Amino acid sequence: MTYLRRKILFYLVAAWIAITVNFAIPRMMPGNPVDILLARLQQGGATVLPQSRQALETALGRSGDGNVLVQYVEYLGNLVTGDLGVSVTYFPTPVLTVLGQALPWTLVLVGVSTLLAFVLGVGVGTFVGWHRGTWLDGVAPATTFLSAIPYFWLALILLFLFGSFWQVFPLAGGYDYDTTPGLNAEFLLSALHHAVLPGLTIVLSSVGAWMLGMRNMMVSTLSEDYVLTAEAKGLRSRRIMLAYAARNAVLPSIAGFAISLGFVVSGSIVTEAVFSYPGVGYVLLQAVQNNDYPLMQAIFLVITLTVLGANLAVDLLHSVIDPRTRKAE
Repeated sequence: MTYLRRKILFYLVAAWIAITVNFAIPRMMPGNPVDILLARLQQGGATVLPQSRQALETALGRSGDGNVLVQYVEYLGNLVTGDLGVSVTYFPTPVLTVLGQALPWTLVLVGVSTLLAFVLGVGVGTFVGWHRGTWLDGVAPATTFLSAIPYFWLALILLFLFGSFWQVFPLAGGYDYDTTPGLNAEFLLSALHHAVLPGLTIVLSSVGAWMLGMRNMMVSTLSEDYVLTAEAKGLRSRRIMLAYAARNAVLPSIAGFAISLGFVVSGSIVTEAVFSYPGVGYVLLQAVQNNDYPLMQAIFLVITLTVLGANLAVDLLHSVIDPRTRKAE
């Protein structure tokens, strides 16, 4: 079996296990989303009939007369058709609609911030590792203290300084509500203005770890025989640094980046909560607070499948960067 087939088969099995676990966990949690929603409707003065309960059970994936196996088959069928149920928090809005509204905000904010932190950290780490023993090597690792600061604390500091004290950036939200959402300059500039502080929080809190990890791998790689041979052949320093040292030193960072990239869809829950940013992390927090099992289930499923997809992509990228991984067993 080829390398590609083994990887695809492995991730297909992992995806099926993840889907099954995602189905089981909400049903093991205390409470029933149907009862929660019925209680909310009754508090609003609505008349709840037996037919209403049956309709809600079907909408929330709790039908099948309590038979878990029947619910599981229905759940798999709904996944194939893209039916993720109805959100309790945003009832009667379908879960897919809620995710469709929140996901673009998170992908742009967290995705761009994570990519920027990775590129900046790996680039600086490569340069610092190449110039090991210099003053840069002593100063650069000190920036990792930002990684030790909790997300919410760093977010609150930036919010106080640039949102409240100097009032350079807005305090909350994803855009100015007097603008019309769409692909127009006014809305895009407003969204960018609101995304600066949350994005800066993510970059500052993660760039130090990427830089230190890459620096350490560069120092280790520079002692390898193939690097010493390249230096002995008189190759240019830039070529040795990038083509020989950095190419091999970056492999562990790429693996870590795959996991980070997979979790991009989950958003930075604490950061989005502090800034009231309308992303998936903020929606997940609302779902947990309201026992919105269908919405939580859908978000966890998207996160899991995205992590698996990101790891598959990186495994394939590894096979391109390091041909040794394609060697048949």
